[in-house]
Amino acid sequence: MKTLKEPDGNTGRFYIRLLVAALFVLFGCILLALRLYSLQVNSYNHYLDLAEGNRIAMLPIVPQRGNIFDRNGVMLARNFVAYNLEITPSQIVDMEKTISALSRIVDIDPKDRQRFYNFLRDNKRLESAPIRTRLSDEEVARFMGQRYRFPGVDVHARLFRDYPNGTLGSHLIGYISRISDRDAETIEERGEEANYRGSMHIGKSGVEATYEADLHGITGHEHVENTAGGKVVRSLKSEPATPGSDIELSIAIELQKVAEAAFGERRGGLVAIDPSTGEVLALVSMPTFDPNLFVDGISSQDWNVLNEVGIPKEKLNKPLLNRAVSSAYPPGSTFKPFMALAGLNAGKRTLTQKMVDSGGFAYGGHYFKDDKKGGHGLVDLHKSIVVSCNTYYYVLANDLGIDAIASYIGQFGLGSRTGIDIPDEKEGSLPSTAWKRKRFAKYGREHQKWYGGETISVGIGQGYNAYTPIQMASAMATIANDGKRMRPRVLRAVIDSHGQRQEVPPELVSEVSGKPEFMAAVRRALEDVTRFGTATRAFAGAPYRAGGKTGTAQVYSLKGQKYDKSDERKRDHSWFIAYAPAEQPKIALAVMVENGGFGAVSAAPIARQVIDAYLLEKPVVKPVPEDAGAEADEEGSDDHPDNDHGNNEARVGQRGHTG
Repeated sequence: MKTLKEPDGNTGRFYIRLLVAALFVLFGCILLALRLYSLQVNSYNHYLDLAEGNRIAMLPIVPQRGNIFDRNGVMLARNFVAYNLEITPSQIVDMEKTISALSRIVDIDPKDRQRFYNFLRDNKRLESAPIRTRLSDEEVARFMGQRYRFPGVDVHARLFRDYPNGTLGSHLIGYISRISDRDAETIEERGEEANYRGSMHIGKSGVEATYEADLHGITGHEHVENTAGGKVVRSLKSEPATPGSDIELSIAIELQKVAEAAFGERRGGLVAIDPSTGEVLALVSMPTFDPNLFVDGISSQDWNVLNEVGIPKEKLNKPLLNRAVSSAYPPGSTFKPFMALAGLNAGKRTLTQKMVDSGGFAYGGHYFKDDKKGGHGLVDLHKSIVVSCNTYYYVLANDLGIDAIASYIGQFGLGSRTGIDIPDEKEGSLPSTAWKRKRFAKYGREHQKWYGGETISVGIGQGYNAYTPIQMASAMATIANDGKRMRPRVLRAVIDSHGQRQEVPPELVSEVSGKPEFMAAVRRALEDVTRFGTATRAFAGAPYRAGGKTGTAQVYSLKGQKYDKSDERKRDHSWFIAYAPAEQPKIALAVMVENGGFGAVSAAPIARQVIDAYLLEKPVVKPVPEDAGAEADEEGSDDHPDNDHGNNEARVGQRGHTG
């Protein structure tokens, strides 16, 4: 038996273990000290920045969108502040349960729910989405009293767009709507993501889209201190946003009002231009729509109404279609003044040369009827325009040939985009042999060949001819401006946030070739159209002299049947182009009424109202009666609808493509 003082063989091993443990602890302490040194000394600045980043957030300050005014300072688009109830989806566990609970505090109807889910679907880049917009003060107070129950839901003050004139000028002004994923991709491609951070809207159509860069402004930033829960404690510093520029348009909204009212319930388009500058004074497309429907995100019900879901194709009115710039129509007899200039300058006609119109023109076994039964007798160029003689232009077209027609008339901008600062302008169709080869390339060589009978129809503005109201207005303005073609535009000036005004100068596109005396002769004939010709009744009693030309464009092939005026959709399109006053034109315009019948009956009276309103400052805001001018004399009508000359096919006497 060992005593306490006797050595034990395990004692040595114990001290060894104790030493190893001590060394291990010491090594750990050294490692900890080194790590602490690295974190607290070497990496101090890095982790300080991270800590500040958790404590401080940079929030975007969305700029106020610029206002839109007409040429007289009338507000066309403006902003106001309202409160939104917004949800941050990433912080919500049960979305439906949250929305149901919110609906017991503020009114949330099915349309609000639908817009909310549509917004989430189309705008994945945004952190929050509005479930209710434009809350009342009472609703804001009710929610804020129970805000603690709804993490991830908050009230935000937002800027809203308002169009105080409603449907008036909607195709011209356009609208803004919520940024979609497609818009976001476009913004990213332009490298403008930072400038649209926090923005929820973007210009979608009209001026709002064309001048989005000017109207949007520059996004600012605010640095704020947050709690651990993300609640803002205080603002540290801010870089204010730069408001968008205001823009002033060339249109006069009162003139726009007269023009739209004159159409009444009829479909069509109108463009009025200052010939010397190219400034657009009015741009009408009927029917219109209310752009305010799009600002909060249009509901499915409203969208279906505007897109006429469930309505037969033959009865569609297409209120979203901008007929002034995006629809092309055969011009009918409004094409004749340009044909006359082509014939004079090509040496195919003289001012005194006469021909006998016996009632039509025979070509290739087909007889092209005149607009007047029995013809107009002896006709020179002046009379051919005044009484709108078809036979004169059948023969002239045949003498010129299609390529000579296209080469000269193309100088007026017909068949090409005018460059107006409105989106979605259509090119139209100025037919030629090259145009047809390209147009019908996929149909084979037989369909690409140009036939002489097609030229005859082109001569009176039918066949493959198709032009937009903006093109016809610009072409007429070119005649009024002695052959100088100005680029049409709706922007008059940009006013930045400091009040600096930048005017938009007129832009001369080109000058039409030819002798000035020929242009003057055609203008004299156009002026006699309103005094003694097809537009006499529409301009009776006018205290100014105007130049004009009626046109009636066939849109439906009769095939030998009697013209039935009762079927509205098969009626001819009604055209009128004009300028005034004759001695020094201040306004030129084109009016097109879809299925309006005679140009003298429907389009010319609308033009008269608009010109009166602009020159005499005596606006008459009421629809033109649909039977206005219906008692015109036989010579007072232009293309008689029984002609059946509108849609000649590639071979004379057969039917086909209308262009």
